[in-house]
Amino acid sequence: MRTYVKNFLLSLVGIGLLLGLWAFLSGNVAKDLPSPLKTWQESKLYVVQPWDKRGEMDQGIGRMTFYSLVRVAKGFSLAILIGTPLGFLLGGSPLLARMFDPVMQVLRPISPLAWLPLGLILFRQSEPAALFTIALCSMWPTVINTMQGVRSIPQDYTNVAKVLRLSPWKQFTKISLPATLPYMFTGYRLSLGLAWLVIVAAEMLTGTPGVGGFLWQEYNSLIYSHILLCILTIGVVGFTLDRLMGMAEARLRAA
Repeated sequence: MRTYVKNFLLSLVGIGLLLGLWAFLSGNVAKDLPSPLKTWQESKLYVVQPWDKRGEMDQGIGRMTFYSLVRVAKGFSLAILIGTPLGFLLGGSPLLARMFDPVMQVLRPISPLAWLPLGLILFRQSEPAALFTIALCSMWPTVINTMQGVRSIPQDYTNVAKVLRLSPWKQFTKISLPATLPYMFTGYRLSLGLAWLVIVAAEMLTGTPGVGGFLWQEYNSLIYSHILLCILTIGVVGFTLDRLMGMAEARLRAA
């Protein structure tokens, strides 16, 4: 208990130092940067009325975040539905792994800012283009970690399965899947973080309602306080998603 209290107090000190640095910069270095107090005063309506809808891009921060999270959930689900079986396939076949490794290494570092225009060309609508971009950019940690999990299965397990003459399905459900699950969840956690980063960029480019779309609109309107509100929201939501996936991963490892 004392450890939790100590960590909480240290976190408060860190936040206080950050707010102090922010206030110093806004008052002495960057004159256009709103102070923490001014940011709160100009953004309070979006926080205290988080679900209000006054217009297409004039909505509470809670509603905007919800739109973004729904897109992230769809794109992330698509990413793991593609990435998980692909990781098992490549992890179980050294030949396929060598064959597709150059392709993976070329596609993996491509920015979502490059994939989104291709998605718009393919689907001609912003929503499916955003989902395409999220899935394509965030699937690689799942693929790589699942591959690593499959390759780390002890050879003794495979030998036992052969002795017992287990069917391929039973070998998968009784040996491969349980042994690979911790690696998969590590990949899911990294993929979810990437998906949240990608949706912000996708919404900024397409101008769709969401945290990213709202941020881009307020940037064009030169309302800096709302930009900072969006940045803080992105950080808090990303932190929360990572903690939730971390808790799920810890429970899995403890089971």
